[in-house]
Amino acid sequence: MKPFRKPLLLVHVIASVGLLGATSSSLLLALVADGDRDVYDLISLQSAVFGIPLSMIALLSGIALGAATKWGTLRYWWTTLKLGLILGVIFNGMLNIGPTTAQLADGEGSTTRLTVAAAFSVTMMAVAVGLSIYKPGGRLRKRSASDGANATTRSTTPSRRMSTASPREV
Repeated sequence: MKPFRKPLLLVHVIASVGLLGATSSSLLLALVADGDRDVYDLISLQSAVFGIPLSMIALLSGIALGAATKWGTLRYWWTTLKLGLILGVIFNGMLNIGPTTAQLADGEGSTTRLTVAAAFSVTMMAVAVGLSIYKPGGRLRKRSASDGANATTRSTTPSRRMSTASPREV
């Protein structure tokens, strides 16, 4: 899997950052729509062309990266949170943005609800991108012997072993 890790990472980064851009532009359109049916149709079209495919690519490539790298999908809290965030964006689109946009295109619905839902998706994607950059430490659980590794916890930084020799012996 090692030769595919970098191309897979590239696909994941492009899809995730592209989805951040798509959700940001949906937020902008929601803010300026002012009851214009054509703008709501554009939000729906953008979601179909960019939002849905990019969110699925980001989700699937993220799960594949988790399986192919030391980070895992459910091993560290930040990777698990990223999974929750992309699922949150997907469900927010399905349950809030999509239906509200359709209602507004028909002359009903709440512009405030659409704006808040779009802002929430932008926020979730921005947090996910930030987690990818900073990778804050902390495993969800300690490694055990059944994980196929030593029971000792490995660090991402080089270990500093203390010498057992006394200062005079060195």
